[in-house]
Amino acid sequence: MKTAMIKIGVAALLCASAAFGAFAQEFTRGVVNKVDAKAKKVTIKHEDLKSLDMPAMTMVFRVEDPALLDKLQEGTNIEFVALRVNGKLTVTEVK
Repeated sequence: MKTAMIKIGVAALLCASAAFGAFAQEFTRGVVNKVDAKAKKVTIKHEDLKSLDMPAMTMVFRVEDPALLDKLQEGTNIEFVALRVNGKLTVTEVK
């Protein structure tokens, strides 16, 4: 019985930490330099990406959801979340 309770407790902790991680995404400020809708990529001049331990620079990101490209225009200031998805730097959210 004790073992079952411990397993349930550990499972609950793992679920809670996963949920918290999903909400704890850090937005980074940047400026859109180029949008390549055909390739589903965007070039952004960004501040430090703390979550990825990267300094400020200009770089190309993949876009997870092609609908995000509709929000992006060259010269626009944005706040975005970038993550490694299947080993590729990918924009997953924009506001």
